[in-house]
Amino acid sequence: MDSVVLMDQRGGKRLVRLGEGMLKVDGLGVLDSSKLSSAIGKSVEIAGRKFLVLSASLLDHLEHMERGAQIITAKDSASMVQRCDINSGDLVIEGGAGSGALTVVLARAVSPMGKVVSYDIRPEFAETAMRNVDRAGLSTVVELKVADIYAGISERGAKAVALDLPEPWRALAVAWEALAPCGHIGSYSPTMEQVKETVRVMRTLPFVDFRTTEIIEREIEVKETGTRPAFAALGHTGYITTARKVLETL
Repeated sequence: MDSVVLMDQRGGKRLVRLGEGMLKVDGLGVLDSSKLSSAIGKSVEIAGRKFLVLSASLLDHLEHMERGAQIITAKDSASMVQRCDINSGDLVIEGGAGSGALTVVLARAVSPMGKVVSYDIRPEFAETAMRNVDRAGLSTVVELKVADIYAGISERGAKAVALDLPEPWRALAVAWEALAPCGHIGSYSPTMEQVKETVRVMRTLPFVDFRTTEIIEREIEVKETGTRPAFAALGHTGYITTARKVLETL
């Protein structure tokens, strides 16, 4: 266990990376990490306040990660993993690391024996992504390359290629080369114009089983006075387009 969450009485959370000895936590002072790791599921008193100590979940890491770019939401990244049939031990290529949200989800899915190779042309995004991957305790299964994925992918035999790029259609040919037969391509795009061009180019290559979906999420507030949808509903975030590589088409 690399991290814990401190939850206050109002449900507010702080993600704390465990280490050896004393830890400095913003707003709370210096804490003894051994006391936190031995208090999972229990309450502790820190600076005169009570907190529950929870083991950090994948969603906790996504919600508290450092952001250098807009992240793919949990609902979309989970769908990408399922739709691309990503499992433990797989090799997955990512185009566009951004802040590393999808990278972390992919790495969790392929752990402990798989590998995620992520390409990003921007060094500052790559650095942010790797810090978030490291905080999630997944750096051993991630390789981040500061390189232009449009120019080519050196890996071969990948189970999936996941793209979060402004022009994903420019990476489809090199993705096809990197994929194993029947491997999956998954592309995340915010606009329908991007989706249309991506699918148009996909259809010129040996891909089959095309599908584009939009996932809508709406949180429900449950209170003594009534139950209703939250005012800050999370609706549209983007579209996920997937297909599979084949060697021959009908």
